[in-house]
Amino acid sequence: MLEVDLTVRAGAFTLRAEFTAPTPGVTALFGRSGAGKSTLSNALAGLIRPTSGHIRLDGQVLFDAASGVDLAAERRRVGCVFQDSRLFPHLDVGANLDYGARRTRGATIYAERAEVIALLGLEPLLERRVSRLSGGERQRVALGRALLAQPALLLLDEPLASIDGARRAEVLPFLETLRDRFAIPMLYASHQYDEVLRLASHIVLLEDGRVLASDTPSVLAAHPKLRAMVGIDAAGAVLDVLVREIEPATGLVTVAVGAGTLRFVLPGAVPGAQVRLYIPARDVIIATRPVAGLSVRNSLLGILASISDEGADAVLATIAVDGARLQSLITRAAVAELALQPGMEVWALVKAASLRGHAFGGRNPAVP
Repeated sequence: MLEVDLTVRAGAFTLRAEFTAPTPGVTALFGRSGAGKSTLSNALAGLIRPTSGHIRLDGQVLFDAASGVDLAAERRRVGCVFQDSRLFPHLDVGANLDYGARRTRGATIYAERAEVIALLGLEPLLERRVSRLSGGERQRVALGRALLAQPALLLLDEPLASIDGARRAEVLPFLETLRDRFAIPMLYASHQYDEVLRLASHIVLLEDGRVLASDTPSVLAAHPKLRAMVGIDAAGAVLDVLVREIEPATGLVTVAVGAGTLRFVLPGAVPGAQVRLYIPARDVIIATRPVAGLSVRNSLLGILASISDEGADAVLATIAVDGARLQSLITRAAVAELALQPGMEVWALVKAASLRGHAFGGRNPAVP
């Protein structure tokens, strides 16, 4: 368990953060620029000293103002990866990796050098100088160096913010692999919602130096403050489910949602795999009776839980499907014409092409 209760004052900015997060797994610090993500990351890493409070990681006290405990950064065993990678330019890739390995005295060995090189695809780069690496390659090397230091916590502070979309798409699968392969707690600071949905098992929502909420992605997806940050067009439900079966002929994956099922395409999925689904609210259609003769094959029966006005003629309807909650972005006119009211029975229709899924490995507690 990561336990944080601290105050940091940096000039005119004050960070007040209190939350707990499960370990292992990926805890995302999510918020707009200036919310306090980097300040909190630096406090956890021991790079800045909080004014008050405490930090505990799996029972070890890293900082406690009341008792005077303040472990130096090098003693906290926090592996850091920043936006700019911070590799040593005078060393080649292999030597940069070896620098991380030299800091492992007395540490539990989570990752062997050969394994890290293979997982991150670094073999062709070992003799290359840092100046000859792309942005994505540099971040992969920085990840490798941090892992080989055998950290008790891997802290990634906006690691993809300084690279372009293509390189970002290159690095994200490696982050997923690290999450699923190693039992190392990871803290991931980002203002990119899609990254958080792909990687995180827990989210800490930050705004103006305050923690607004701390919970699983499936719970926080419905939080009004998160919706305000990501925008109404990105509103939607997040479901953590298990793959029930895969149709060999079509490749369609079937998962259970309450008493119903959803079918969609997810390359590489296998029966029993943990899967996170993101279902955009704009792609969910509401029907007041069963519908036939449509290309939309996913239909879930539920109860209309709430209707909230989002402005600009947009209304967000929440549909309770057993333990899950879907969202649908519709117009006020649709609410009036269908006479929609909370408590009534409705069907949520979802196109298979609208479902976005990401598989989680067995070590990540994405599904309770």
